[in-house]
Amino acid sequence: MSQGFARLVFAVTAAFFAVFFVWPIIQILKGGFIDAEGNLTFSYLIALLQDPIYLRGLGNSFLLACATTSIAFCIAVPLAFLADRFDFPLKLALGSLVLIPMILPPFVGAIGIKQIFGQFGAVNAFIIATGLRPEGWAFDWFAANRFWGIACVQALSLYPIVYLNAVASMANVDPAMDEAAQNLGCRGFRKFFKITLPLIRPGLFAGGTIVFIWSFTELGVPLIFDYPRVTSVQIFYGLKEIGGNPFPYTLVAVMLACTVALYALGKGLFGREAHAMMAKATSSGGPRKLPGWRGWACTALFAGVTMIAVLPHMGVVLVSVSSDWYRSVLPNSFTSENYEIALGHPLTVPAIANSLKFASISTIIDIFLGIAIAYVVVRSKIKGRQILDFLAMLPLAVPGLVLAFGYLAMSQEGRFFAFLNPIENPTFLLIIAYSVRRLPYVVRSAVAGFQQTSETLEEAAQNLGCPPLKSMIKITLPLIMANLIAGGLLAFAFAMLEVSDSLILAQKQAFYPITKAILELFQLLGDGKYIASALGVWAMAFLGVTIVGMSLLLGKKLGAIFRV
Repeated sequence: MSQGFARLVFAVTAAFFAVFFVWPIIQILKGGFIDAEGNLTFSYLIALLQDPIYLRGLGNSFLLACATTSIAFCIAVPLAFLADRFDFPLKLALGSLVLIPMILPPFVGAIGIKQIFGQFGAVNAFIIATGLRPEGWAFDWFAANRFWGIACVQALSLYPIVYLNAVASMANVDPAMDEAAQNLGCRGFRKFFKITLPLIRPGLFAGGTIVFIWSFTELGVPLIFDYPRVTSVQIFYGLKEIGGNPFPYTLVAVMLACTVALYALGKGLFGREAHAMMAKATSSGGPRKLPGWRGWACTALFAGVTMIAVLPHMGVVLVSVSSDWYRSVLPNSFTSENYEIALGHPLTVPAIANSLKFASISTIIDIFLGIAIAYVVVRSKIKGRQILDFLAMLPLAVPGLVLAFGYLAMSQEGRFFAFLNPIENPTFLLIIAYSVRRLPYVVRSAVAGFQQTSETLEEAAQNLGCPPLKSMIKITLPLIMANLIAGGLLAFAFAMLEVSDSLILAQKQAFYPITKAILELFQLLGDGKYIASALGVWAMAFLGVTIVGMSLLLGKKLGAIFRV
């Protein structure tokens, strides 16, 4: 390909990330470590680390991320192992249903969980109906321990990311290695921990990192559960003082440092080694059919996990079709009016239009940038192309909450980018935020497509007089269209339901995206939670169609998109 084109892509991408990724982070560091006289200071950091409220928030966020990731691993790894090694009844259908939790943002699922396990929810009503407790008894299950409630809700929503990576990694393990270990007497759990687990460790790390960072910076679920003792909520409440208080800046900087340090530590401990394997044709391995009750036991395990994982979704759906649900196992009355109101409410109609506009434009930007970056990384020979790949994947390692705060910081009055201040109109910053946050998915999909397509096809076209860029457009792009569609759909779907950026940057009702509208509706008295749930179901249906489409296009390769 043209070296000039590769250098142009490198320059444009570097400039894009310098302005909309590096510069916001610099503004955060400047706000937290530069005093009014322009001198470097650590006094804000020292004061913050001496404040027990902020320290407790950081500790709770870290422990919450650890708990969420651990629960996600406990759910996902056994399911992935069974799916890869055994054939059992309804395996194909259950393997698709395992992705259902991804079709709802965790904070929307929290609405359903609160209705089921709340003080006057379905579980308590069932306990009273069975006579285990007297009439009028009430117990708020999640208020008793909000920490574990939040961890469970987040893990049930995010475990498919670990599952996808684990399935993809196990599919690449040479069965001959398992057979060799078995011939030497290494069987059962020992074989799994000694042979399989080390081989799939990079894939597990890739999925686990996404889950950890996501849960460490999750804002919506703690807000719904009214749990302010985490750093993300403390930052959210500190936005009102962003103009003159250095502590929100310092808090965001500490969160960023923790995230990057934990990622680097995990990468060093678990992500360094990759094990080379012989071609899988060296063995006659494959899934082993489980006879009788063993096969049905696997089916029951998959079905049971899926049922538990979709509890939040079932709760949201039931709330959305009810007009009254109080002290009863099921809603006291059903209605479809909430769906009509959700699509006609003055808050929701502009929100849907805004999300469609923001997500569409950001996806177009991601597709153009993603194809160009992937082509340079895979096809060109210019120096520094790996830096381009590193830059494109960095947003997965930096929390959306941090970037959104950085955009607010760099657009404050008196700053160079003050004309972008989201208080007036957040459209541009929301589109850029969505683009930066979801670009890695498109890049990873495009890179996978280019790597799987032989370069000789383009070379043949060029030998017949076709210019390099035209040969890529005419020859390669049609061949990798499935990858591009999958990456673009994922970027679009998650941009539609982005939480942190939307909650922080959208400050005027006229510019609310869907997620901000759901949160605002939920906080309204009266029928607010019913309308919010109906809007959540519309979002769930949309993302569900997207996930199914991507899984059909990519199959087991879908997990490669969720990798840092």
